Amino acid sequence: MYQVGHYGAALLLYAPLGAAVSLAGYEPAALLGGLVCVGLSTLPDCDHRLPLIEHRGPTHTLLFAGLVGAALAGTVTVLADASASLLTPVGGVDDAHVVGFAFVVGALSIVSHLLADALTPMGIRPFWPVSRRHYTLRVTRAANTIANYVLFVVGVGAVAVAVAAVRLFG
Repeated sequence: MYQVGHYGAALLLYAPLGAAVSLAGYEPAALLGGLVCVGLSTLPDCDHRLPLIEHRGPTHTLLFAGLVGAALAGTVTVLADASASLLTPVGGVDDAHVVGFAFVVGALSIVSHLLADALTPMGIRPFWPVSRRHYTLRVTRAANTIANYVLFVVGVGAVAVAVAAVRLFG
């Protein structure tokens, strides 16, 4: 998929988490998490610019998702240690919850990318290096503009439903 399709996939996967975080009373954290999730959703395609790394290779794996989640959680840990006031926007939640949320957001952003790429015939090998098995749903080519925008609209729709649910039940 292309950038807009990956944004849609990230929105689609993040919407339920964002709604849950908002319903728990942490709307700023939910918004920030959504922005970070969408912002990181195209990170696996950095392999286009990395020499000796094949496209849809190591950066398109669950291992990479875990590493990105861990890196984001580590970054939040360092920032939280440097300044306790950084936790104020998330409502004074203890550090463990903030770090855990950061891990989930980071990993989810990459998983959304993997799921979107699994829609294409090229597919992914998500369990590398343990397995080289290839997974694809063969729904559409990555370059299909209509499919990319449909995925984006579905993602925006999921966010709209999540926002409506928060307003209704919050």
